[in-house]
This record gives sequence, structure tokens and C-alpha cells, in this order.
Amino acid sequence: MTTEMDWRTQVGRSWAQNYALTDRSFAGLTQVLLERAAPLVGKAVLDVGCGAGELSLALARQHAGAQVLGVDISYDLIEVAKGRGAELGNVRFIEADAGSWRDPAFAADLIVSRHGVMFFADPPAAFANIRTGAAPAARLLFSCFRTPGENAWATGLAELLGLPPSPNPRAPGPFAFAEPAHVEGILAAAGWRDVGFAPVDFAYVCGTGEDPVEDALGLFRRIGPAAPYLRSLEGTTLAEAEARIRDWLERHRSGNLIAMAAAAWLVSAQSD
Repeated sequence: MTTEMDWRTQVGRSWAQNYALTDRSFAGLTQVLLERAAPLVGKAVLDVGCGAGELSLALARQHAGAQVLGVDISYDLIEVAKGRGAELGNVRFIEADAGSWRDPAFAADLIVSRHGVMFFADPPAAFANIRTGAAPAARLLFSCFRTPGENAWATGLAELLGLPPSPNPRAPGPFAFAEPAHVEGILAAAGWRDVGFAPVDFAYVCGTGEDPVEDALGLFRRIGPAAPYLRSLEGTTLAEAEARIRDWLERHRSGNLIAMAAAAWLVSAQSD
């Protein structure tokens, strides 16, 4: 489970410090999102859980006539995003919870998110608030992970480290929206209609460069499901765990690249 407080503190800081690595990991998915979003962009776009701003910035560059607003609850991530977008006049970022935030002066024609919507404490209420604040006939497009079993980078690490499965797979976290029926129920309860799911398979880039194994290990130390567990270890126990991860990464290495199978949904919907 990943809570709002996690994103406001340790998790948010870690992702802010390592935003280039996360953008690299999701690059293939980001491109698909941009392609699907292109015909839907109107005058205003809201990026929910925008993180360090990669998707917002790309949309602003590609659609100069649209105003893009990125919203995230992490102060650290928003500060990074502001710095990255300082020279773009049609994008801005604010620290806020999209599940309760609303601005009468900003009604989005398109609401997008790259893996930023699986952490709401009350998803139906959050999506209802987003719909209420949007323009009439607004479109919703977001990505989320499919099941852990379809994401080799996650299941491989969990099995390697002996991490137990979540007792509540629908609790806020990376895989909370893996089940289409669950997500469709949330969106329907929030007033969204014409809900659709398109599967997207992409390469989750873990490591690159002269030593991609150490690069990937650095990624998993800092972000992702294994990071909190690794931070809890010390001495020989930590060294042994990292040695197992290195061996596992080496088996997935192809030259100077380590990339693993990742599976996502692109979820679409429309408001009345």
C-alpha cells in the first residue's frame, strides 16, 4: 500500500531525485499515451499525479494552443516539474490533491495520467470530483499497471526477495487498478461512461550504460516495490539480497541494456 503521506514524504522525494530514471523506464508507455491523447486535446488538459512533469511537458510542446496543468501531491515532484517547464508558457504545475482540488477557472477538456491515479484513498469520490471540475463532455485517458504476474520486473523482484503479496490487491498502490471490472465500477460510480480498456505491453527499462546491472540495482534501491524492503536491511543481509538481485539482473542483460516486460492498461472514458 502506498499512502498519500508516502508521496508527500519519502516516496515523493525519492521519485523527484530520480525522475530521469522513471521517465526512462516508462518511455515506451509515454509515447503510446501521447499518441492516444493527441486527437483528444482541446483547450485545456489536466495531468493527474503528474510527478516530475514528463507527460505534461510533452503535451504542452506538442499542442501549443492548449493550456496544460499538472497536479501532484508531492511538493518535491512539483518543484522539479516547475523547473523543467520554466520556459514553456502553456504549462504550469501546482501541489494539490486532484481528488479534492477544483478550480472554477480551469475546466479540462482532457484529463490524462501516466500511472498517477492508483493511489487515491477514495477512488470513486476522487474521480467524481475530477469529473465535476471538468468541461462538458470531457475525456479521460490514463494508464495503470495490469496484474503483477504480467509485469516481470515486479514479480521477479518480489519472488527473489521473498516479499509477500499484498493482503488487499485493491489498496492504493501500483497494482490497485489491475482488474478492469473493479476500475469500471469505480468510474461508473463517479459518473464516467463509455469506459474502455486497451492493453499496452512495453519495455520497462531498468538499466543502461557501461554497467547496466549496477544502474538497474540503483533504480530498484531508490524506487519501486523493493525499495522500502532494501532500505530496511543492513550489513550481510543487505549484501546478500543485493547479490541475488545482481545475478537476476545479469540474466536479463542484453549488452548495455536491461529491459523487462511490463504490461499496462490504457483506460478511457467520457463525462456527460
